[in-house]
Amino acid sequence: MNQIICPPRVKTAPDGVVVVNKPTGWTSHDVVARMRGIAGTRRVGHLGTLDPIATGVLPVMIGQATRLARFLENSAKTYEAVVRFGFATTTYDRAGEPGPVSEVYLTPELLEAALEPMRGEVEQVPPPVSAKKIGGVAAYKLVRQNVPVELAPVRITIHSLELLGFDVDRARIRVSCSTGTYIRSIAHEWGKALGCGAHIEELVRSVSGTFDLEHSWTLDSLQALKDEGRLAEAVMPLGELPPSMSPVVVDDATARQIRQGRDFHVSVFRQNAGAEFVRALDADGSLIAIGQIVLPHMYHPVVVIADGD
Repeated sequence: MNQIICPPRVKTAPDGVVVVNKPTGWTSHDVVARMRGIAGTRRVGHLGTLDPIATGVLPVMIGQATRLARFLENSAKTYEAVVRFGFATTTYDRAGEPGPVSEVYLTPELLEAALEPMRGEVEQVPPPVSAKKIGGVAAYKLVRQNVPVELAPVRITIHSLELLGFDVDRARIRVSCSTGTYIRSIAHEWGKALGCGAHIEELVRSVSGTFDLEHSWTLDSLQALKDEGRLAEAVMPLGELPPSMSPVVVDDATARQIRQGRDFHVSVFRQNAGAEFVRALDADGSLIAIGQIVLPHMYHPVVVIADGD
């Protein structure tokens, strides 16, 4: 009997983050699966799930960057959406089953008035078709089993909510919000307030933390870079992650201490000295560890990056 031997997977991307422009119709998990093949490693994850109908910024972590997820995921997001009025759907977007149809008689003034209560710090009820857990089970799984779902409201922050345009039964909005916000719920509540129902027709995430659409890559363009041996050009390296965290360059002796899990000192004269977290870099700019302050100007390595992995 002939034995089939699969060739070993060859890693083609350095550790870091790639900003993928997720195509419509794909789940975030679909993107991760494709990126595993492109990057040549199973050690791939993503930040901030996007619904299948949505497109735009999906930061994908490769290799040891997956260990930095907790420092990258709780960041503000910006979306642009087209909301269609006249009926709600079961999923609060165009993928769901439509409800009863209503006549639409709206003006920009009515739209703005209905948006106002949704700005600032508010309580938002997630859509029933979502990954929110009820008794340890994702809500969308219960919906598929025809189990009634009642989700508790979640405290979120809508930093800005702009009406960009309106035409008969469709409006375009831009939303800047805290993590955990559902744009689908904004559309659904908007339609309820106006008495005509509404749902998301199009959704684009343009910003996620420090990652934006302008610096994103399509999956096809990433595949082309891989084929040309240039995939590293699309990867933000570990030394630049997290981008919002203050960098501290340490000498070789201190780097060895950090790799042993020992605390390290940060000069009082450094800019942003006293920040809760810093990223410790070697002289070449490679990430050694993420340090958390334990005493004034003293940090403990809470994530140590394996040397040469």
